[in-house]
Amino acid sequence: MDRTHRVILYTLILIAGAAWIALASDASPAETLSAPQTGFYAPGFTLQTLEGETYTLSDFKGQALLINMWATWCPPCRAEMPAIEKMYREYKDRGFVVLAVNSAFQDKTQDIPAFALEYGLTFPILLDKAGEASRAYRVASMPSSYFVNPQGLITEVVIGGPMSEALLRARIEEALK
Repeated sequence: MDRTHRVILYTLILIAGAAWIALASDASPAETLSAPQTGFYAPGFTLQTLEGETYTLSDFKGQALLINMWATWCPPCRAEMPAIEKMYREYKDRGFVVLAVNSAFQDKTQDIPAFALEYGLTFPILLDKAGEASRAYRVASMPSSYFVNPQGLITEVVIGGPMSEALLRARIEEALK
């Protein structure tokens, strides 16, 4: 390869590199944020139940939370619901709240009432119709669970499932501190 061809090649490489850097720097902040982690504040959201009742995460400041992202078609989600319900009943009088956020943009909302009845669910089921909460929490798989302390900090993130009663109990106790 003669000198002219090398100069042209290096120039093209430099131009391509500069273009790549310029395009990468145009990424919006939402595209570059990481998923919420232990020690981060839980991202806020406002969602409704099937009955149309509105829930805003900030309304639960001062309470320990389990934010559970799930869907009716998800086998591990189904498997962990009885344990979540049992722990909710056991700890709700100590200020523990479960917010079950259904990925309604990926699910059939007409299946949710039968699902809740089948598992005897008494905690709030919120509908993420537009994927707002799923995007805020960077949900990549279900179930995804976030334990939040009364100060609003995430104390544990559990991706996948099903969660056992023992795991739930330990994470709830930590969140209640």
